[in-house]
Amino acid sequence: MAVKALYDYKYPAADRAEIFGEDQLLYVHWLGNPLFCSAACFRAPQAMSFSDFVAEIVNPWAASDPDFDPSSITGWQLFDDAFDPGDGSSSLKDLGVGHKALLKFTTA
Repeated sequence: MAVKALYDYKYPAADRAEIFGEDQLLYVHWLGNPLFCSAACFRAPQAMSFSDFVAEIVNPWAASDPDFDPSSITGWQLFDDAFDPGDGSSSLKDLGVGHKALLKFTTA
C-alpha cells in the first residue's frame, strides 16, 4: 500500500536493502491458513539455498500450527506468480527472490 506523506519526507527507509548486507528480508505467507492471516517477515542470507530456507526458517515458523506437515506444501508463489524452486539447491538470489519479496505457499 502506497503512503503519501503530507510533507517532504527526507528519511531513507529503515529496511532498505543496503542495511542488511548479504542478508535480505523475505515475507512468507501461508495462504488459506486461519492462524497466519498475514505474511511473516524473516531475515535470511541471499546465498541460502531455497531448501535450507524452507527447512530452517519456514518449517519451524509454520510448525506453530500443530496441523502443519512439511510434506503437504503443494505450491509456491513469488508475489502472485507461480514459482518453481526446482530441487531447492539454488540460492534465493539465484532464484530471483530479492529483498522484501513475498513468497506464498499452500498446503494440501
